[in-house]
Amino acid sequence: MPRLIKKVGSLRRGKRGVPKGVIHIQASFNNTIVTVTDVRGQAVSWSSAGACGSRGTKKSTPFAAQTAAENAIRMLIDQGGMEQAEIIMKGPGPGRDTASRAIRKSGVVLSFVRDITPMPHNGCRPPKKRRV
Repeated sequence: MPRLIKKVGSLRRGKRGVPKGVIHIQASFNNTIVTVTDVRGQAVSWSSAGACGSRGTKKSTPFAAQTAAENAIRMLIDQGGMEQAEIIMKGPGPGRDTASRAIRKSGVVLSFVRDITPMPHNGCRPPKKRRV
């Protein structure tokens, strides 16, 4: 028999905080996106380096990733919400470590950090050799 999951009110409406959640960091070479979800996967807040005001090549810097991580969890801290979180990182970008350091400094207790970067198992066939 399936267990019933109690419905949690949305933080966007300001009803209540989320005591435990998951912080997703997607770090590409061009941008860093930080999404905070509850345990069920419902997005609570998000931020990106581009949304924080960085434009062009400055979006791919570690400082922009740090700013994005701080903005994503600032709303949760203001609501008195998240006490414990898990970090799931994806991508090879330069801002992944800086974003996780910013989250660690915010006071949220981290249970674990997981890296789910997709790795090819031999990948696509390369293009044929160039003959000059």
